[in-house]
Amino acid sequence: MKKKVLFVCLGNICRSPMAEWMFRKKVQDAGLADVIEIDSAGTGNWNVGKSPDPRAVRTAAHYGVEVGGTARQLTADELEQWDLIIVTDQSNYDNVIRLGAPVDKVRKLRDFDPEGQGDVADPYYGDEDGFHETYRVIDRCLPGLLAELQQR
Repeated sequence: MKKKVLFVCLGNICRSPMAEWMFRKKVQDAGLADVIEIDSAGTGNWNVGKSPDPRAVRTAAHYGVEVGGTARQLTADELEQWDLIIVTDQSNYDNVIRLGAPVDKVRKLRDFDPEGQGDVADPYYGDEDGFHETYRVIDRCLPGLLAELQQR
């Protein structure tokens, strides 16, 4: 039975697609692509149908990760299909809970960060360095997430 993981940020063009595709690579490298399904979405609707931010794509490529897909908005009717909904910050946590997600399915990405909890900063209004910092934070969190999924 597949384990289904959804990464969520605000617009689904920076943090959540980076996390989705970074996690896809880690899952593939671990030989678990057939048992872990991964996607991403945003809580806002203004980027629906857009490609990931070019800075996110360039940053991930710098580290050997391809980022693709198109932005979409999370809907209440899909909440039950996910085993884990991983949000990037408190605002998106609150938005996902308000949509009706079961609390036990929603976690903040930095809950898996060995360097401490909190929010994954939104790099959208900053420069390229902010995207690299976001990448590094996400990268620190993903091994812990993968380990938790393997224990489920």
